Amino acid sequence: MKNLTQQIARMFCVGFDAHEPTSHLRDLLAMGVQHVVLFARNVTAPQQIFDLTRQLKSLGDHVMICVDQEGGRVRRLREGFTALPAMRSLGETKDVNLARRAGQALGRELRSVNIDVNFAPCVDVDTNPANPVIAARSFGPDPKLVSEMSCALLVAMQQNSVAACVKHFPGHGDTQLDSHLALPRLNHSMQRLESIELPPFQAAIAAKVASIMTAHVIVETIDAKYPATLSEKVLENMVRRRMNFNGVIFTDDFEMKAIADNYGFEEAIIRGVLAGCDVILVCHTPELQRKGVETLQKAVDSGQISRERIEASSRRIDRLTADYYRAAPEKYTPVSPDEELVDEIDRRSTAIAAGRDPTDFMPRK
Repeated sequence: MKNLTQQIARMFCVGFDAHEPTSHLRDLLAMGVQHVVLFARNVTAPQQIFDLTRQLKSLGDHVMICVDQEGGRVRRLREGFTALPAMRSLGETKDVNLARRAGQALGRELRSVNIDVNFAPCVDVDTNPANPVIAARSFGPDPKLVSEMSCALLVAMQQNSVAACVKHFPGHGDTQLDSHLALPRLNHSMQRLESIELPPFQAAIAAKVASIMTAHVIVETIDAKYPATLSEKVLENMVRRRMNFNGVIFTDDFEMKAIADNYGFEEAIIRGVLAGCDVILVCHTPELQRKGVETLQKAVDSGQISRERIEASSRRIDRLTADYYRAAPEKYTPVSPDEELVDEIDRRSTAIAAGRDPTDFMPRK
């Protein structure tokens, strides 16, 4: 049974800037931080990733390794892994069997290097050609297609022992702004949300998706003041009660400018937890990672956040851990990339131009 300090620390997911654990990361894992997210800056070849994740898992209690491995431009792991095209290409095939094969490839390859959670698939419905951050990351503009393809992928990935995390709730597909750089707003009616943005998330919940990631987007119909990440109306009222989701809610990175430029860091931490977030991502700055844990501890000590609220998140994290945490084996067993899958998707879809990874974001220093 974890004590209160450990329960608070495990509600954070942190990144670091090295190929080996830093001293700061070691301290956080010893404190009880349970989730580590890898970026391209951390990884090279499969053997190095295996060695790194094995070491990370040895430094704390049930350390969960997370990554964004979507396909297309958003692929942290490249050398030695299936070069999945963008989900738009997969969506164009309209072939759920190919989506299932993509999920199987992701699950096998990520599990082979000790990764427990994949922040994918992206189930935003791409209804805005001017969207600067989603675009080809989406399976397409049809919510039914997005639902079918994403569920086939996530179920197969989870059957291969890697937790899926659908994103970005309640939908980032129709925004004009990139939440890494600004705070987007949507003014869609509930009727529009229920017909376009929400069905893929509801389908994923029905398919028993392990986790959901929030969007730093204000949906004015639901909450005109706070983005989904910080909104009790969005997370507790809609995700938990209305949509009946009791898995883990991860936030998008709190260092993205949608949060950092509009809300104080301590305020955002407290509001995020009160809204219903279970795991808060602080992906870049060591000082903010420690400050986040300290802020949440003080909020609980002062009674601003109840102990019961922390324990509720801890129970959800317990279930995710029980279902998807795996101890690292002693030796790496290579898994061959599924090149035939890539060829088949490419043959049946329109080529998507390569470009910058829109999620490869570093906060302003």
